[in-house]
Amino acid sequence: MRDLPASDPAVPAKPPRWGRGLALLTAAVFCVSAAFPVVAGLSRDTARFPRSWGVADVVLAFVLALMAFAVTAASGRVPQEAHAVAYRAYRLLLHGILLLLVVFFLAGDRIAWNNCLTGFAWRAWLLLYALPSWLALVRRPFPPA
Repeated sequence: MRDLPASDPAVPAKPPRWGRGLALLTAAVFCVSAAFPVVAGLSRDTARFPRSWGVADVVLAFVLALMAFAVTAASGRVPQEAHAVAYRAYRLLLHGILLLLVVFFLAGDRIAWNNCLTGFAWRAWLLLYALPSWLALVRRPFPPA
């Protein structure tokens, strides 16, 4: 029997070859999925939308959630460099919350928040949850810190 080398916990496992493609496809699906709450928030009367619009939103949201969890599974152990880059991205994304507050105060009465806030909230959670794993798949190898 052949001796297998012990895996070093400091060295992350190599992601699958298809991992980068999965991560990029997930980002594209995320952008398309984010259009649904934007359109719903800017629309005054969502009852005029065809029924298929809501079905498409829910199906695409479910596919996006599955893809995000597949990204986290495919990334394996996330290197510390990916966590550092994700932390810097989190600090940048926090400014998005301030931007949303400005939009709320300036155009709050023209946006139907009850139609879009839930969609924005869970997509933001999903983005923050999967970001380190996504970065680990897309930006391999990381430059030295």
